[in-house]
Amino acid sequence: MEQPLEKKLLLIVNPVSGKKTIVRYLPQVIRIFMDAGYLVTTMVTAGRGDATRLAEQYARQFDLIVCTGGDGTMNETLTGLVRGKTCVPIGYIPCGSTNDFAVSHGLPTDIPEAAEAIAHGKTRCYDLGCFEDRIFTYVAAFGAFVSLSYTTDQNLKNLFGHAAYLLGGISDLAQIKPIPLKVTADGAVYDGEFLFGAVCNTISIAGAIELPVGLEETADGLLEVLLVRVPETLVELNDIVVGLLTQDYTSPCMDLIKAKEIVFETEEPMTWSLDGEASEPYRKVRITPLSDFFYLQS
Repeated sequence: MEQPLEKKLLLIVNPVSGKKTIVRYLPQVIRIFMDAGYLVTTMVTAGRGDATRLAEQYARQFDLIVCTGGDGTMNETLTGLVRGKTCVPIGYIPCGSTNDFAVSHGLPTDIPEAAEAIAHGKTRCYDLGCFEDRIFTYVAAFGAFVSLSYTTDQNLKNLFGHAAYLLGGISDLAQIKPIPLKVTADGAVYDGEFLFGAVCNTISIAGAIELPVGLEETADGLLEVLLVRVPETLVELNDIVVGLLTQDYTSPCMDLIKAKEIVFETEEPMTWSLDGEASEPYRKVRITPLSDFFYLQS
């Protein structure tokens, strides 16, 4: 006898993310959730911002929200939950090109396996990042690497995955314009000229940089900060490149810290990348964690 469908699930689908693989798996995914006792309502996004609108408008009517797509779709869905002040558990079926969030947090990247994990999993609390009036799920970054996530050709992303980002990002290091910046992290000041910076709650940044495993605590009320300074010699540049490739951040040109409040100040407006999406330029930005809101079911 079939299990009665007593719980309600909203499935938000980005049909064009990555290689569009979710389309052929959709009936199987819905069946997995139905077998777990969920009455599934499926909504398909038609463009940027749609997942936010759908989550904000409808999420409070459901017991569980599941989104399928890339990290941008995950960000949009969570933004909708935050705007709607709806604290409903969320499941994520990664269907993007690099799926940094899933890889960093040990989530299945196989679509049916991810659906099974959500259907029968437990909820875990994760910190979100607050970037002024916006949120990010895993990274806010500037400088080298960050433009790659939204300028790298989609076909290259699909074909080469992380390698497409890494190769382009390393070439960026030698060419990017230095960014004069003052960074204040929980009262400690780091100033100078930087090539790259990131505030994150993950071990993978922009599909190209891996932080040491075990550094991040996903619900500790703190965020990780990586700063890469401008090298003065070719030896220092080589140390940076080798450090990024080997996860060795002992170079004097790199700062790796944890903090609760981080403020970035620069004279010229600076564009950021939030979960791979470009922001408008800012001269001053305050970043803090948003704790006890984001509950991931997996």
